[in-house]
Amino acid sequence: MKRSIPVGVSARHVHLSEADLEKLFGTGAKLTVFKDLSQPGQYAANEKVDIVTEKGAIKGVRVLGPTRKQTQVEVSLTDALKLKIAPPIRDSGNVAGSAKCKLVGPCGEVDLSEGTIAAFRHIHMTPADAEAFGIKDKDIVSVKFCGERGLTFDQVLIRVNKDFRLEMHIDTDEANAAKIGSGCTVEMV
Repeated sequence: MKRSIPVGVSARHVHLSEADLEKLFGTGAKLTVFKDLSQPGQYAANEKVDIVTEKGAIKGVRVLGPTRKQTQVEVSLTDALKLKIAPPIRDSGNVAGSAKCKLVGPCGEVDLSEGTIAAFRHIHMTPADAEAFGIKDKDIVSVKFCGERGLTFDQVLIRVNKDFRLEMHIDTDEANAAKIGSGCTVEMV
C-alpha cells in the first residue's frame, strides 16, 4: 500500500507539569496559546523557558501545552552538543534515567534530575490508519522521503491513539539532513 504521510518538524521544546509551571511562572499560572499544533488539543504556548546545564544553555525555549503529569525537555542531538549533555533517544514520556538540566523561568527555577531526551522519530496515527497500513502501536517501520536529498528513515516508532492525526514527527537535525520541511510527505517502505 502506498499512502503519503505528512511530516511535522519538531524543534526543541518543553512539556511542563502543573507544579513546575507554577514554579517557573508563578502561583496560579496557566499556559496561553500561541498557536495550535497539528495534533488535536496540542499547542505551542506563549510561555518560554531557558534550558541550563553545567556547561551550556539555550534561551527562550517554547513550552508546549497542555500541561502533563511529568516535565519533559525534548532537544535535538545538535542542541545536546551545545548543552554538553547526552540525552537518550526515547519515546515521549519515557524519561527515567535521562539527562538532567535546569529550567529557568521568569518567576523561578526547576532542577530536573532527569527528563531531557532526544525524541524517537515517530508516526502518530489513528486506529483506522494503523489498520489501513497493517501495523499496530509500538511497531517499528521505515519510511522514505523522495525529495532533493532523498533519505530512508529506519527505526520509526508507530504511535496509535484515537485522538491522533496522521503525521510523522522528526526533529530539526533529521529534517535538515534530508531537506524536509513541515508539510512534506514520506511513504512507508
